Amino acid sequence: MQQGYRYMLTKPIGRCFHPDFSPDLTPKQMLELGVFGGKYMNDCHSEFPASWFERAKLSPKKADPEANYFKVNASRPLSYWIEKGWIRPQDPRGWFQWYCRYYMGRRSEDDERQIKRWKAMQRHVAQLKKHCSKGDLTCRPVQRQALLHWAYDSRKI
Repeated sequence: MQQGYRYMLTKPIGRCFHPDFSPDLTPKQMLELGVFGGKYMNDCHSEFPASWFERAKLSPKKADPEANYFKVNASRPLSYWIEKGWIRPQDPRGWFQWYCRYYMGRRSEDDERQIKRWKAMQRHVAQLKKHCSKGDLTCRPVQRQALLHWAYDSRKI
């Protein structure tokens, strides 16, 4: 957890989500499948349950696309997200950090914005359905990995 930031858990872990927010995957499942080149959560294990990291695909030195489920890079650098104004001080790593904390039970003034951003990723689900045969995981792997970063399970598409 970043120094000086504290938050309250006001909901039970993994429950009582906003009705418009129904991710396919839990943070633990995402980490086990392989997201963000394995680099995203290396410095904050103590904030989250140890079980999340037991089978997580992590890369201790630098992001490694081979750690991703689809073995491709589907990430932009944090500087890009900061430049776009999508990063808030309470979650300096962005959406996934927000989701992990939300999953744990934190609710905040940023929930509506983050849920709206998550819902906007549905356009990529529609593109996979339009352009790929069901179950063809080789079709559009970068788009599939990006969806995985947002807790959408494109293996079902």
